[in-house]
Amino acid sequence: MSQASSPGRNSRTMANRLPGDPTPREYVARTIRVDHAGEYGAKRIYEGQLAVLGRTKYGPLLEHMKEQEQVHLDTFSRLIAERRVRPTALLPVWHVAGFALGAATALIGHRGAMACTVAVEEAIDEHYAAQYATLGEDEQPLRDRIEKFRQEELEHRDIGLENEAELAPAYRLLAGAIKAGCKLAIKVSERI
Repeated sequence: MSQASSPGRNSRTMANRLPGDPTPREYVARTIRVDHAGEYGAKRIYEGQLAVLGRTKYGPLLEHMKEQEQVHLDTFSRLIAERRVRPTALLPVWHVAGFALGAATALIGHRGAMACTVAVEEAIDEHYAAQYATLGEDEQPLRDRIEKFRQEELEHRDIGLENEAELAPAYRLLAGAIKAGCKLAIKVSERI
């Protein structure tokens, strides 16, 4: 294992920083900004899905996942204020795009909604794992929160898989497009 990815060996955030890499302060600010944006978007996705499927047997599952996303969002909202991090300027975009993605995939049916959940949560798992590996022991409370939230996102992915996500029409195409969109949203939300 490299020093940056080995838990307990990376004592400082961005310890292996190269010229041109963000400073530790800039990296932490980007981390908080993008995670706040992502959790906001996730909450909006579930709100869109609930608007379509809320009165079906899937409503309670979607509500459970939305409630967890709200806790994540509240945490990053608090960190935005405490750390004086500028939130992304794209929140209005994620407000509309998140709801639209949730509603559109739910209109396909519960399998479409669950396919969306699986795709989003797999992208977030990768994203959170990379952040955890880069943050050092000097940011242990933030690392711990990110790992806890990553585990909850994996729970959401598993719920999606247990509820027939892979049986959604054009699952691979749908999931691939959603993952690509998530990765793009992550990149732009870190900086803008």
